[in-house]
Amino acid sequence: MQVGSIISLKIANKILNFAAMLLKDKTVLITGASRGIGKGVAELFAKNGANIAFTYASSVEKAAVFEKELNANYGIKAKGFQSNAADFEGSQKLAEDVIAEFGTVHCLINNAGITRDTLMMRMSEEQWDEVMNTNLKSAFNLTKGMLRHFLGNRDGSIINISSIVGITGNAGQANYAASKAGMIGFTKSIAKELGARNVRCNAIAPGFIETEMTANLDDEVKKSWISTIPLKRGGSTEDVGNACLFLASDLSKYITGQTLNVCGGMVM
Repeated sequence: MQVGSIISLKIANKILNFAAMLLKDKTVLITGASRGIGKGVAELFAKNGANIAFTYASSVEKAAVFEKELNANYGIKAKGFQSNAADFEGSQKLAEDVIAEFGTVHCLINNAGITRDTLMMRMSEEQWDEVMNTNLKSAFNLTKGMLRHFLGNRDGSIINISSIVGITGNAGQANYAASKAGMIGFTKSIAKELGARNVRCNAIAPGFIETEMTANLDDEVKKSWISTIPLKRGGSTEDVGNACLFLASDLSKYITGQTLNVCGGMVM
């Protein structure tokens, strides 16, 4: 092998090693990460060297297995915390417990969310409140819980998982769309409040992402969705994870108050 080729190979390896460890020795707290998008993001962050604190609502056995897998497969520290994201006091306690366990937190990802889809004329007050509390109030709860820590460190990245439905609206999802639109407004406001202390806040708006939830959809429904996507495929949890990885890392240290659509071009 020629000398030039050897040098090029060494440089390429250095680049790959750097790219694979964008979050080395950093700690991230991800809500709702025992399945779906949250789980995919947690795995990708662990691959990139981050210690993972994640929350789950009721899937105790799944969370225990996932915690064990993260610790065993990636050489990082991971721990699951059972938590009701809609509970304000519980969220403050969660923030304290995570900081005590890991020493510090560099990134918060507000991902916890549910759907209770139905047309407005059939929607109950309970269905509205349940979605708003889990999807939107939870972002307030955890951001509030982590605020003093981030401000004291003069460092932190907050990432709120919204949805393109929060931008476009969708029939049968007035509660969900309102909660996700609220997250975008919340993101912009927090970015303005905290920017002077080097704390960034951005939102990600996923489109049609293939998860356990969408796997149960009728094939014709999937085809109908995919036909409206310029890239002609559904997104993966890794697609969302890559966007989160960028916003959590120093690669985006001059980006705040933005909403990044991860939707294959559904919204332009």
